[in-house]
Amino acid sequence: MKRSGTANLPLHYGHVPKWLADRMREMGREITLAIIESFGRDEFLRRISDPFWFQALGAVMGMDWHSSGITTSVMGALRKGLNPLSHETGIYILGGRGKHSRNTPAELTEVSMKTGLDGDRLVLCSRLSAKIDNTCIQDGYQLYLHNFILTSDGKWAVVQQGMNNNNGMARRYHWHSEDIASFVDDPHSAIVGENQGEILNLSDSRAEESRRGILGFMALHPDRQSSEIEAVLSSRELTLPSHHDVRPANINRKRLGAVLAAAYDMQFRDFTDALLLEGVGPRTIQALALVSEVIYGAPSRFSDPARFSFAHGGKDGHPAPVPLKVFDESISTLKKAVKSAKLGNSERLDAMRKLDLLVRHIETDFSPEADVEKLIRHERSIAKDLGGRTVFDDRKKAESDVQLKLF
Repeated sequence: MKRSGTANLPLHYGHVPKWLADRMREMGREITLAIIESFGRDEFLRRISDPFWFQALGAVMGMDWHSSGITTSVMGALRKGLNPLSHETGIYILGGRGKHSRNTPAELTEVSMKTGLDGDRLVLCSRLSAKIDNTCIQDGYQLYLHNFILTSDGKWAVVQQGMNNNNGMARRYHWHSEDIASFVDDPHSAIVGENQGEILNLSDSRAEESRRGILGFMALHPDRQSSEIEAVLSSRELTLPSHHDVRPANINRKRLGAVLAAAYDMQFRDFTDALLLEGVGPRTIQALALVSEVIYGAPSRFSDPARFSFAHGGKDGHPAPVPLKVFDESISTLKKAVKSAKLGNSERLDAMRKLDLLVRHIETDFSPEADVEKLIRHERSIAKDLGGRTVFDDRKKAESDVQLKLF
């Protein structure tokens, strides 16, 4: 069993407005279908268990690039977008936040009855993955969200998140059922982090004697097991800053520069027009280049998830408002590509793959670097023309409506 990664995120509160939630559902669904069409279901499981890829996915879907809210909103969007297609894709998004998390065993049992899978075994996997992150690894984070991603052939991934009110952070844990060995002895591929004192990790193989000796004690007195750790499993650790704004330090400027060159430089624009993307404006090419990287990029490409917020902005206005016109055009282009591929014509989906390859070619051979601050100013200056919108616009409208009623 591999626990494949973790992410440390600033704890954010708030909601996702309907105008963004609907688009996230469509974008998440089409990206997933493109991955399945290109690589198969197993690749989607592998990717969703990678904390860097997951954060990039949330950013390209218009969520705040660094916040804990990405987890809830992305998994909610995938659940709504993919579950109606489960009979076609063989993918089931189960569980969620709070009461939905607690309902995961019942959902697993229901799916197992339809698919013939071993429901009892899957329920056990769900409960153990939560128990290990919440109890065996005592790091000060209490789980409040648990999603179980299941395929019809019994493979699975888990995305779950814990909250630490003392430091204002959330921690997301990713699991992958590949190479199942044991939940008890070293289920993690690694645990790394800043040493903050005594570490209590009862899932370490060296803790077998301790497990036997303190099992009853833990059941009776869990409050005494209070040693806190900053344990980050695996070599796949993502820790994001608390500041909301996108800064140059958060971006790989060379990679972003290659995206901008593919979108705006005429020597490359001719090539993108040839990729069945005729009539698509430069700003949409910019977004599609980042979407195509989420679909086709290698794991090493997602170390700077903030870069992907330059596809469709962020709901809080960082780096810029969500450009609804661009977002809708991206969804439409991707939807047409996936639909054509399902009908046996993969030209449009191949165009997305070639766009990703073009960006990497530019990055390697031309070494452009983006001026991040200049780009942010530009994105904000054109936001109004592109239908730019944030959650703050909704609040202003609500306040205005109240004033109108008062007078």
